[in-house]
Formats: sequence, structure tokens, C-alpha cells
Amino acid sequence: MTVGAFHATLTVATLLCSLVAGLLFAFAVVVMPGIRALDDDAFLRAFQEMDGVIQRNQPLFVLVWAGSVPLVIAAAGLGVASAAGPARWVMIAAAAIYLVGVQLPTIAVNIPLNNQLQALDVASLSADERRVARLRFEPRWNRWNVARTVLAVVATVLLLLTRSF
Repeated sequence: MTVGAFHATLTVATLLCSLVAGLLFAFAVVVMPGIRALDDDAFLRAFQEMDGVIQRNQPLFVLVWAGSVPLVIAAAGLGVASAAGPARWVMIAAAAIYLVGVQLPTIAVNIPLNNQLQALDVASLSADERRVARLRFEPRWNRWNVARTVLAVVATVLLLLTRSF
């Protein structure tokens, strides 16, 4: 592969990772703080609706989120093959941080929490059951989302820096 193929792949991977970082950031600083003020019933329903858009495979979301993974892997592979010196190591670090720090927690923590919440029939729950459901979901989901946000931003910055070496 050529350096040109590496740069093209790196550009698209950086774009997609930055969009993922932006989505996570928006949830961390706007969406979740915004729905935090809702009562338990409204909070659970609001999150179910937002997550439902994703679970119904919204095409642009799928393109960006799922597309970022193979493109980061491809950029890392091409970077190992064609980049030299620090660029190679920065690219590998960016890919590792993105895959392990963003995608792995998404699969291991956030998606299972989302699925548990989606399985609830909120209307049939008592007020106490809604409160417990929210407390089992919200704090853990938010902690992991903040971690994913920080690591997605770090990975994006590293991807951007890869070109400067």
C-alpha cells in the first residue's frame, strides 16, 4: 500500500472517530444532563426513545459508528506498513485507545445497559420499580459514557497528530 492510501484512510477514520467523539460528548454534556431533571418515568421513556433510534439501525449512525471500527483498523494497518517513526506508534496508540477505550466499553457496558432498559415496560412498573431501574442504569451508563468520551477525544487528537510526524 502507498502512503497516499494510508493518508486517505486516516482522513476518513479521523472524520468518523471525531463524529463518534462528538456524539458521545453531546450525550455527556447536553443530553444526559438535560434528561436528568425528568422524573423517573419520563427519564426512562426518553432514553428508550433515543436509544430506539439507534437500535432501529438509523443508517447515518450505523455508517459513522460501525464504519469507524474497520477504518481505524485499516488506518493502523496501513500506518504500520507505510508510516515511519513516531507516526507509526501514534497511529497504533490511537487505534488501541479507540478500540479498547471506546468500542469495547460500548459493547461490554453501555449496550447491555441500553438493552436492559429497552426490555422494560415502563408503564407497567410501579414508581419504586422505575426508581430502581433508573438507579441501576443512569449512574453507570454516565460514568462509562464520560470515559468513552474522553478516550474518543484522545484517540481523535492522536489521529490528527499522526499526520504531523
